[in-house]
Amino acid sequence: MTRPLRLVIGGGGTGGHTVPALAALDALRAQIDVEVLWIGSRRGVERRFAEQNNIPFRWIPTGKLRRDPTPRTLLDLAAVPLGILAAASLIRTFRPDVVFGTGGYVSVPVVIGGWLNRVPIVIHEQTAIAGLATRIAARFADAVAISFEATRSRLRHSRSAIVHTGLPIRRELFRGDAQRALEHFGFTKDLPLVYVTGGVLGAHALNQAIAAALPDLVKSVQVLHQCGPARINGDLPRLVERRSTLPYPLQRRYAVVEFLTEELPDVYAAADLVISRAGASTVAELAALGKPAILVPLPGARGDEQTANARLLNDLGSAILLPQRDLTPQRIVALVERLVADREALAAMGQRGKVLAVPDAAERLADLIQATARSRSAANAPPVPRAR
Repeated sequence: MTRPLRLVIGGGGTGGHTVPALAALDALRAQIDVEVLWIGSRRGVERRFAEQNNIPFRWIPTGKLRRDPTPRTLLDLAAVPLGILAAASLIRTFRPDVVFGTGGYVSVPVVIGGWLNRVPIVIHEQTAIAGLATRIAARFADAVAISFEATRSRLRHSRSAIVHTGLPIRRELFRGDAQRALEHFGFTKDLPLVYVTGGVLGAHALNQAIAAALPDLVKSVQVLHQCGPARINGDLPRLVERRSTLPYPLQRRYAVVEFLTEELPDVYAAADLVISRAGASTVAELAALGKPAILVPLPGARGDEQTANARLLNDLGSAILLPQRDLTPQRIVALVERLVADREALAAMGQRGKVLAVPDAAERLADLIQATARSRSAANAPPVPRAR
């Protein structure tokens, strides 16, 4: 295309639906000129990410897709047609070459709005299990990109082309500086570093367990804890208070923050072990970076998707799957002490997950978006190269 490719991104709600789209957009921009409009929800994290990356953003009415027949479900269902009409109007005005649905319930009105305007559509499923939003959106899409080959069987009834692209992660994650992270947070090389994260919004149950385990944890390791925003879970003040109860020399072994932004690549480089939820983006990052982990899947997630994600690394021997029902301070301390006792074996454990990684996932997805924009039928698009 001689003119810039006009792209609508639709989706969000969580970092797992947002960050991979940004990585794919970066890859696309490295190839061609792109004009972008992001359509998302009014209060989702995608709005903040879009604004931070200078991407024009418009919000539409949204309703969460639920199966349970509750009054809340009925209210949310009533918002869906309003969202479709709003998305269709925005798309008609913007006149994109392609719509990219990146998941989450807000992606469904955007995809349908694109279909009503006869715009080619690519959607991306991040998790090992295709969720309800993806299964609905797939009915209107030209191509469905999947992050894990295991997802293909769950979309076997889809008429869309199904392409294994992998899950894009940000390229800067590969350029971290471990020493810079240690200096930034006041840690040393002498003790293993455990990075704890519950994702962008944090994980209250994980935060509570770490707080209870902290006095014993910091006897043998340093802990960097990304706990999520206080306005969401209220945990930051409690964790800061918990730190203050430690003997002064041990306080330096624990740092807690709401978010990590530009520091994240350095933190990953420095971390000997990661304790986290099992969102798809986290699993992909751990695999690509070869980091060992203790994964605590979010219970009650749609289709138990986080357990399916965690099993991908657990089965390779690069992570330990710890159900939340077994998440006790004693269990955390025992696992951490056993794993960090041999740092060479711990590093080798993380390397086993690399077979799951697709290093060029962002480029694959960018190629698929371009090919779909050029052709209404993704079946006629050039094949996306498989990982070498």
